[in-house]
Amino acid sequence: MPDASAVSCTELFGSFVLGDDEFALPASCFREVVNYPEKVTALPLSPKFLAGVFTLRGSVIPVVNLGRVFDAGARGALPTDKIAILDYEGVLVGILFDATGEILRVRPEQRSTLAYAEGEQRGVVAGTILLDQGARLVQVLDPNALIHIENVPQVLALQCNDRQTRRRQGERRQCVSFRVGVSSLAFEMGAIQEIIRVPELQASVLNSALCLGRINFRGAPVAVVDFATLLNASAAGERVEGADQRIIVARIDDATIGFRVDSVDNIVNFYSEEVMPIPMLSKARAGMFAGCLSKPELGDIFFLDHQQIFSSTEIKDMRTGHAALYPKDAELIASNERRDARRSQRQVYISFWLENSYAVEIKQVREIIDFSVGEITRPPGLPAFMRGMLNLRQQMITVIDLRGLYGMAPLEDTGKSKILVVDRGDECYGLMVDAVENIMTIEDSKRYGAPKMMRNPSAQGDPRTEMDEVIDVGEGESRRTLSVFQCDRLLERLGQEIPALAA
Repeated sequence: MPDASAVSCTELFGSFVLGDDEFALPASCFREVVNYPEKVTALPLSPKFLAGVFTLRGSVIPVVNLGRVFDAGARGALPTDKIAILDYEGVLVGILFDATGEILRVRPEQRSTLAYAEGEQRGVVAGTILLDQGARLVQVLDPNALIHIENVPQVLALQCNDRQTRRRQGERRQCVSFRVGVSSLAFEMGAIQEIIRVPELQASVLNSALCLGRINFRGAPVAVVDFATLLNASAAGERVEGADQRIIVARIDDATIGFRVDSVDNIVNFYSEEVMPIPMLSKARAGMFAGCLSKPELGDIFFLDHQQIFSSTEIKDMRTGHAALYPKDAELIASNERRDARRSQRQVYISFWLENSYAVEIKQVREIIDFSVGEITRPPGLPAFMRGMLNLRQQMITVIDLRGLYGMAPLEDTGKSKILVVDRGDECYGLMVDAVENIMTIEDSKRYGAPKMMRNPSAQGDPRTEMDEVIDVGEGESRRTLSVFQCDRLLERLGQEIPALAA
């Protein structure tokens, strides 16, 4: 019979294999071991040994490639790899390895501890275990060191069984998602003043890899920042040059900054409880990442705290530098401020394409999502203009094909098609459009009654015949007139047409 004192001193470890080496962690630190997930999202500004993050039951798990902690040139992750979920002091970290080992019962005399000199940086290996009479050596990892590796985000384990219940009680928020390289990011809607196509940038002596130049935005010089450079080009991945690029004009403190991004994708509806925490990823711009939104239909989106993107010194330098260097523009700022005091209210619009460009007030749209045929179920007996039903986070949405409704030819390529999600009472509709273009802030004084010619009822296949207001967009050669799409009027028409067609 084993000695009771010896049993009480025995420690349990879980082992795993990485290449030719065997490692172990205290069994109490293992939450579980999972297969390498199908979707691991790369993080901008992250070190090479951070393979990315994935979501597991409501938590964002950073994945540490242990091989690259020891050797930066070690291989990347493979689909056959395993991930051990380390749960230590309430912090979750995934450790990437090749294969699982076994549960080890280790006696004190089988263990040795590494000693570090005072002030010396501690490594992730805390000691060794000698087994099989010294023929087998297992390296013991220090869980405290693993969760404190520099630049690895510490993600607190979430203990929330009623997440859905709390979400329903919280305030609904909106953000605009955009893409830079392979990364999907988002700004809170309130931070965005406007989203515009990339104009010809004016040169600035403040130009750098980060600052591409300046634009004249409502009479004021606004610095344009390359978001890919902000995220570090190697982390951002391949750049996508083309017509989809946009400039997001955002207000940060008392400065206005333009960000060039590869594309603006969606308006995302979310609740505060859905933002899963991702703390510091890099010493530079440490607070930029406020969390992660994981949407089944959109994937993982990194939610940004726009106030933390730049230091106050950087903002001051950009703002005062351009104002001082370009006094003609700076003089316009004061006059614009006086004009703003007399100006009527502004409205924010989304412009979209449906054979022509249209605008809809952003407050009429709950969110914008990508169009995917495979996610829409079409019950029998629906009118032709109704695409079918879409399950959007446990809410059924009726998807209306606006081309079909207005008798327009079907769109051959729906790769850029979007769905505008609209709430009306207990009903929820998705309006399918060809593409979403921009987000604009327009003065009420630039909204007019539509000319009678545009409201010609005999014009077939033209939604503008039902729209009695237009807005002026842009200035000079880029000036355009857009018909204002009114969702309430559309839904009234649907209420009339669906019963008639059903009969």
